[in-house]
Amino acid sequence: MTLGELFDAFDQEAFRLETLDDYSKSGNVNAYKAFLAGEHQPTDHNDAWVRELRSHTSQGKRIYRVHILSRPLTPYLRFELGWGYQKNATGGEEFFILDTTDRPNPLEGIPDFWLMDSLTPGVMNYSEEGEFLGAVVLTSERAEEFRAYRDTAMAHAVPFSGWWAKHGE
Repeated sequence: MTLGELFDAFDQEAFRLETLDDYSKSGNVNAYKAFLAGEHQPTDHNDAWVRELRSHTSQGKRIYRVHILSRPLTPYLRFELGWGYQKNATGGEEFFILDTTDRPNPLEGIPDFWLMDSLTPGVMNYSEEGEFLGAVVLTSERAEEFRAYRDTAMAHAVPFSGWWAKHGE
């Protein structure tokens, strides 16, 4: 099963760990260029993803993520958090920040991943330039390891809205 198929079929929750400072080569390239040019966020930004989110969250499913980052924010992170997270939250996705600016990263070296229903991890592979190279769905035997990563991330993260109010731009 592919990660996309798993996302379509999860029953209770989908967790995402983000670890990179730049995903600019992985999609929404035109929106990112508009952001960099100082343009206003288009009203239809991320609408397809927000509809996808609502199709799950309206059924009581939880979709949430932790982004590990440090300040100062890269231009891409200002875009992702300022345009993406704020818009995606309208679809019911929850966001948390694990800010490593003044402390060690408790998940150093852990890759980006999705964890579906606490049972099926999917590792996201990216180039050094932030280009998505594909995902590898792992067997359920690896689930405990990825649940521990999720739990560590959540234990060290804070809700995005409060963090953004303090550190956002």
